[in-house]
Amino acid sequence: MNFPEDLKYTDTHEWVKVDGDVVTIGITEFAAGELGDVVFVDIPEVRTLASGESFGSIEAVKTVSDLIAPLAGTMTEINPELEGSPELVNADPYGKGWMVKMTFDSADELNGLMDAEKYKALIGK
Repeated sequence: MNFPEDLKYTDTHEWVKVDGDVVTIGITEFAAGELGDVVFVDIPEVRTLASGESFGSIEAVKTVSDLIAPLAGTMTEINPELEGSPELVNADPYGKGWMVKMTFDSADELNGLMDAEKYKALIGK
């Protein structure tokens, strides 16, 4: 299982890649594996989010889960490829399977996210 060191992680299994004042958000390989085959990703609209707010949902064969914003900010982009190819979340969770990009309100919130080692400890790896 892959845990890229350059990412931050949440206890709700989202990953965050910081690039200046923009973050890219997706779900971890662990979460994708636990969900099983992803059949639909629903992120209705670009909007402003509070930290901890649901920004959409992900549906797998057996379950539906909320996608949770790890930071407060404004969504700037939704991955357009997921509409026609939700399986990208399983095939490439840290690459083509990303969910949204957003600007964030406070860099201090990044300090509340986990590094790869803490995330691995959370999931018992």
